[in-house]
Amino acid sequence: MDFSLDEFSLKGKVALVTGGSRGIGKAIVIGLAKAGADVALASRKLPDLEEVAKEVKSTGRKSLAVAAHIGKIEEINNLVNKVKEEFGKIDILVNNAATNPTMDQAIDVEERAWDSIMNLNMKGLFFLSQAVARVMKEQGGGKIINVASVAGISPDLLPIYSISKAGVIMATKVMAQQWAQYNIRVNAIAPGLTRTRFSEALWGNQDILQGAMLGIPLRRVAEPEEMVGAVIFLASDASSYVTGQVLAVDGGAMI
Repeated sequence: MDFSLDEFSLKGKVALVTGGSRGIGKAIVIGLAKAGADVALASRKLPDLEEVAKEVKSTGRKSLAVAAHIGKIEEINNLVNKVKEEFGKIDILVNNAATNPTMDQAIDVEERAWDSIMNLNMKGLFFLSQAVARVMKEQGGGKIINVASVAGISPDLLPIYSISKAGVIMATKVMAQQWAQYNIRVNAIAPGLTRTRFSEALWGNQDILQGAMLGIPLRRVAEPEEMVGAVIFLASDASSYVTGQVLAVDGGAMI
């Protein structure tokens, strides 16, 4: 089989991206649209989503903005139903929504913060993936891409977030193993420190930033758009024999 650059095309595909209103999620939404996909995007605030949806439509692709809290099962089901009703299928799911409401060290973390992080980062990700996988199974396959973190590979300053992202990595492997029989490929990217509002408490602190730079061979913070190429690869036929993998997009930090 000869390789063609057309294998990177997402023309005719339908993607769903959570946490799609800003940061890495927004960059992924626009990137998928430019690669040819129609894109549904979800987060809790509809006005922010609608602005990004307009950008998608400016690329000539269709878009659907849905306000949804991914930590709530009833809202997950509503989201999947709306996307299926609008587009008739879901070819690609990007699980990007995440939270981290605490900078506390492990010895100080309160139960409320633990529950908030695990509810969205783990429970929401799993049950949304399950709901979408059922759609994908019916239609003959699909691709799921989880946004993990290098914090899930090696612990960093955010202990409970690190634990949740390690869970995302294992969820990726479990889903990949069990859903391959349905022609569903499941992979993850693990971003390093990226210049988003979500992580501003880290890169915006000069002491933390200087310490982080010592461990990043490329000696800089990533931009959200630098995560897009890896996602398009994993969402496209160019990665047709890749599943259960975690691709670190981290400037070499995991070296």
